[in-house]
Amino acid sequence: MNETISTILGHRSIRKFEDRPLSDEQIKTIVECAQAASTSSFIQAYSIIGVKDAEKKQRLAEIAGSQMYVENNGHFFVFCADLYRHFLIGEKEGREVLESIESTEKFMVAVIDAALAAQNAAVAAESMGLGICYIGGLRNNLEEVQKVLSTPERVIPLFGLAVGYPVQDPGTKPRLPLRHIYHEDSYEQNLDAYKAGLEEYDRQISVYYEERTAGKRRDTWSGQIAGMLEKQSRMYMKEFVNKNKMNLK
Repeated sequence: MNETISTILGHRSIRKFEDRPLSDEQIKTIVECAQAASTSSFIQAYSIIGVKDAEKKQRLAEIAGSQMYVENNGHFFVFCADLYRHFLIGEKEGREVLESIESTEKFMVAVIDAALAAQNAAVAAESMGLGICYIGGLRNNLEEVQKVLSTPERVIPLFGLAVGYPVQDPGTKPRLPLRHIYHEDSYEQNLDAYKAGLEEYDRQISVYYEERTAGKRRDTWSGQIAGMLEKQSRMYMKEFVNKNKMNLK
């Protein structure tokens, strides 16, 4: 196993960091690694906003559900789906691009581009001995996030990435069985085998939580996820996306 694979397989979310900022060189390296990610048709439909201002980080932490590691970290990156520059390119080149950039397809391209860039950034940061935590809680109130970050139309903040020097080592969480994730030639639809895999994974996760919490928590993955999905959240998203001229049509 090489060092890169060890870094990837050793991933865990860090929620407590040293009070120590990343250097400008570290930030530059992480962003350059993000930019090295694959991008659909070379469109590069994303932007990254680095947040250093203490008041802005505090406000973003509040929006994310009072997650203090959004405020207290080495550096906070916000990854955005960005078709604003492509709108400007259309004007610059005198081309009719609106139908294309306001399509669901280009919205998906922008989201995928941002996600690929972010994962490159995450791996780069962890390879440097830093810890990371993705922050989806920014989507609790994207209108407020837009105000904090002064983003224009056609730019949608998707999630944050807190990066810093870890002061905890929570260990890695067991993932779903490989057969639940990887299918060959066609999607496996043997219902009995599928349910058996879930039961096996639920037992594994229950043991993981029990050991990690000294018996205070024994919930299963299925129970945890079903409970989460039962509660509707961020149901404003389609309206918000359309309002920002990234129309889902």
